[in-house]
Amino acid sequence: MLDALLSALIALSEPERLLYMALGVGIGYAIGVLPALGGLAGLSLVLPFIYGLDQVSALAMLVGLVAVAATADTYSSILMGIPGSSASQATILDGFPMARRGEAARALSASFLASMIGGLVGAVILTAAVQVARPLILALGTAELFMLAVLGLSMVGVLAGRSFSKGLVACGMGLALGTVGAAPATSEYRNDFGTLYLSDGLPLPVLVLAIFALPEIVDLARGGGTISKTAELGRGWIAGMRDIARHWWLLLRTSSIGSVLGAIPGLGGSVTDWIVYGHAVQTEKNGQFGKGDVRGVIAVEASNNAREGGALVPTLFFGIPSSGSMAVFLGGMTLIGIEAGPQLVGERLDLTYAIIWSLAIANVMGTLLCFATSPLIARLTTIRFGLIAPFMVMIVCFGAFNTSRDIADLLLLLAVGAMAMFMRRFGWPRPPFVVGFVLAQPMETYLYQAVQFYGWGFLQRPGVLIILGLIVVFVALGARQRKLADTEDESPKAGASAMPQALFALVPAALFALVFWDATKHSFLGAVFPLMIAGVMLPIALVISGRLAFASRPGRLRHDGEQDADPEQGGFWTYLLWFAGLILGTVLVGFLLASIVFFLAFLRWPARCSWTTTLTLTTIANAGLVAVADILVLDFPGGLLQSLVDLPWPLR
Repeated sequence: MLDALLSALIALSEPERLLYMALGVGIGYAIGVLPALGGLAGLSLVLPFIYGLDQVSALAMLVGLVAVAATADTYSSILMGIPGSSASQATILDGFPMARRGEAARALSASFLASMIGGLVGAVILTAAVQVARPLILALGTAELFMLAVLGLSMVGVLAGRSFSKGLVACGMGLALGTVGAAPATSEYRNDFGTLYLSDGLPLPVLVLAIFALPEIVDLARGGGTISKTAELGRGWIAGMRDIARHWWLLLRTSSIGSVLGAIPGLGGSVTDWIVYGHAVQTEKNGQFGKGDVRGVIAVEASNNAREGGALVPTLFFGIPSSGSMAVFLGGMTLIGIEAGPQLVGERLDLTYAIIWSLAIANVMGTLLCFATSPLIARLTTIRFGLIAPFMVMIVCFGAFNTSRDIADLLLLLAVGAMAMFMRRFGWPRPPFVVGFVLAQPMETYLYQAVQFYGWGFLQRPGVLIILGLIVVFVALGARQRKLADTEDESPKAGASAMPQALFALVPAALFALVFWDATKHSFLGAVFPLMIAGVMLPIALVISGRLAFASRPGRLRHDGEQDADPEQGGFWTYLLWFAGLILGTVLVGFLLASIVFFLAFLRWPARCSWTTTLTLTTIANAGLVAVADILVLDFPGGLLQSLVDLPWPLR
């Protein structure tokens, strides 16, 4: 074993192979910086270029890309409040508030070091898994996987913020929307309204961008200032390193949890990060999680990169990809003549260790690259936000569209984004919504399969009982640390009316009523899960609405740290109409033409730029977008005009 480990390191240390690894690291860095693309897009991009490479060089390039994309996606999450990928949602909760109070450098420093150490821990666990992974993974059946999904739901109480009932209903909304599309047990189409787009379910990247990105953009644009009030970049880097040393035990714990959960096929990075974040909230004392606690950043980022090592376990040893990026990685292995399976641990142990060494070295290389470029990128937080806002909106819309390359992605982005703005405004926590959506399909699938394979006796399986014990412990810890009661009436604003909040509470009620009505049209197996969700959540939503409508003390109109608007910048509805105009313009004339008009109008009026600045920034932004789309072979949304007129490239 030691000989194979050393020979793999020697083979990988050849300059040409290190160069290919550096190339993969560079591509992963560039992909990670762009929101909503992630490692999956990067792997798809480089697959055609690994033909003709020797196996070690090709693996080094692929692993380098995967490892660093999970580190670089931190930039947009911390600096702009936009999820760099679906697996970096939880980073926003504490990283973005840190950036807004002038601690962007500290948050980035802590995240990069946590990512590097997490990646190294993942490589160590992958090494150990060479000997022990097979029996552990094969011991997990559908019953245990269902309980792991329930474990994820147990975090809702922790993530619910000031109001447990609102957090519960927000989670229910995510679960309800997660039932859209084909039922796992019967393939009946639910809540699709006869459309092909909805028949395949709602795309997670679009929902994540709508829930987290658009409300933050509106809030910052209304304030009229910068993301960060100060720019103490120099001292921040050292502070982040000290945070890592101070919270080393949290770092090791969350890295180990991320590695183990990453090895479980089907859970994905979204579920893993929320479980790890909930663990940090429950176990760390005197925390200010959700308000800029560096421990939240450390926990999530450590698990992010450690998860990649764990995800390689089923991919390499059993040919079972644990995520979309691992599926593409598996395809890349096939292209260079490597067959995944137990033979990698036996006959091709040298390649297995080459992958492990690549994972470790790439994490170090990627961390150094991020540190070298961060001072420049972090200064984005000190630029007047009116100049950044149109760039962010363009990237969010373009990333959302390229999820499934359907114009309906943008309409979904607008609808869910508008709902998320009101959720933020009225104090409805958004993380539980995402947790519910992410867990809806695996919960239903695993529950159906567990009952089919074991009957209801699956609840007596040893693994199920162990996970159930963990759930009880986590819920008890959460109940001890947080008061599970409504506090909508905290700090009431004099003269404010609670009626807008009461009316908004009818939105989830209407959603649950629709899901309940649709479920009555399906068979028992296709209807039981949505009926359970709607039946439980509909009364709770109606009670919340009624309490707000008849409250003797009106609740606050603004929650969740929403800042006061600059009167010269326009109000809440103004910016909602700006975004709606861009998306509806895209439907009519196509994205690129609508983006040009949007840039010109936004920079000239809300941002109050001169015509010279407006024309310069518009040209740079849209030319850069065309270049990126051309390199990554991505499409622009077309409009009705395009179907009537043969427009020249690149307006097509």
